[in-house]
Amino acid sequence: MDHLFDSLHAAQLCTLLFALTLALGFEFINGFHDTANAVATVIYTRSLPPWVAVVWSGTWNLIGVLRSTGTVAFGIISLLPAELVMNVSSAAGFSMVFSLLISAIIWNLGTWYVGLPASSSHTLIGSIMGVGLMNSMMHSAGLLGAANWDKAREVGLSLLISPVVGFTCTAVPFLLVKSLVRKPELYAAPDPKKAPPWWIRLILCLTCTGVSYAHGSNDGQKGIGLLMLILIGIIPGMYALDLSTKPDAIGQLTAMSQSATAIVKKHSGGITLDKEASARALGAYLKAGGVFSDNIFAALAVENEEISATLAGHKSLAELPETQRSALRSEIYLTAETIGKLDNNKKISGSETAPLLEYKAALEKTTKFIPVWVKFAVALALGFGTMIGWKRIVVTVGEKIGKSHLTYAQGACAETVAMITIRLADSYGLPVSTTHVLSSGVAGAMAANKSGLQTATLRNLLLAWVLTLPVCVFLGAMFFAGALLLSTRIFGFH
Repeated sequence: MDHLFDSLHAAQLCTLLFALTLALGFEFINGFHDTANAVATVIYTRSLPPWVAVVWSGTWNLIGVLRSTGTVAFGIISLLPAELVMNVSSAAGFSMVFSLLISAIIWNLGTWYVGLPASSSHTLIGSIMGVGLMNSMMHSAGLLGAANWDKAREVGLSLLISPVVGFTCTAVPFLLVKSLVRKPELYAAPDPKKAPPWWIRLILCLTCTGVSYAHGSNDGQKGIGLLMLILIGIIPGMYALDLSTKPDAIGQLTAMSQSATAIVKKHSGGITLDKEASARALGAYLKAGGVFSDNIFAALAVENEEISATLAGHKSLAELPETQRSALRSEIYLTAETIGKLDNNKKISGSETAPLLEYKAALEKTTKFIPVWVKFAVALALGFGTMIGWKRIVVTVGEKIGKSHLTYAQGACAETVAMITIRLADSYGLPVSTTHVLSSGVAGAMAANKSGLQTATLRNLLLAWVLTLPVCVFLGAMFFAGALLLSTRIFGFH
């Protein structure tokens, strides 16, 4: 964070501090919801005292965030309209960030207040879709350019399937354990006057640790992605590019750019474009989707030539002037995102696709990076949120889903399935809901044990889950329109 505030004037500094506060506030409230799920089973099985459980969970959330790869963080960003991501320092870009955060915080706070374990993932993704739809409507661009629909479909399926996985995959192992392990104390409500056997406590503490770690490595990245957007928009000179990129990586990237230029020029049909026309063509393609054309290949050639010319002769990205860093980031973003859609084009052969995709991965390493201090800030916000707001959600998970008290076996099965599901999603860069997986897992264990389910709680949970996306789409759209109106007409931003 050296010299973070040195080059900022008062308005920029206030904007930065307000935006960072909102982003960390979102993660703080995320701790109320999602991380509280991780401690519900150890608290209600009396395996750990509440204060020990929340501190322990917060610590492993921190470790999970610090060990995260950033795949989920940038997967969230890729849901946003391309032109807003590229122009995040504009009035529309700032309006996007503020509206996302405010709408997500409002819904998360409301559902937490009434003790409903709503999904922070659904909340944020709904807000993103709302911003994209309103941005598209305001520019008469149609629905195709409202968001990255391919990525939205992928994320939507993961969020839809995860509760089914939680319910089914907890019920089946629970029945298996019950048939194989003949220990009645595993399936009875914990005695409030007795501590659980040491081996049961160990199992439950391990599953709590696993869920907390998995949550940090997945959910924690959502706040990281938003924080990076804020930093790129307000301090692009420091955060538009990874200034720690090694000289040999820059040299390799320059060579790969020249090779990529030769490949795409073969398919450009002799079309030539200037810099402005190429950026406009690629931006329009990413916005509207569709099939590649020779025009797109010609535009890619121009962008690649610009990248290699900018990098040539430099051993460090820090050597570039600050204004040139922002321009280079836009060129890298356009090029990488366009190459990522090569599957839609049949002109490119398999032997040509492989080096282009390697080039795309090398490009993204210079823009998709996460400073360690950002990970620490998000992890601490998650941990403190858990420590302060855990009780409402924990009570719902532990007491109000089933008609009987949560047993040791039910808690262990639910958390084991949640841990495995979240880690698998993390490995594929998919944001899933800890809330949905664990709450549905508890319900699955209760149903398998024929303990009975509290229909009123389940009805409210389902209602919250169903309403989260449409309500947050609406909130995101309305806040974006209002923020853009304020910033352009009242404050005169562009």
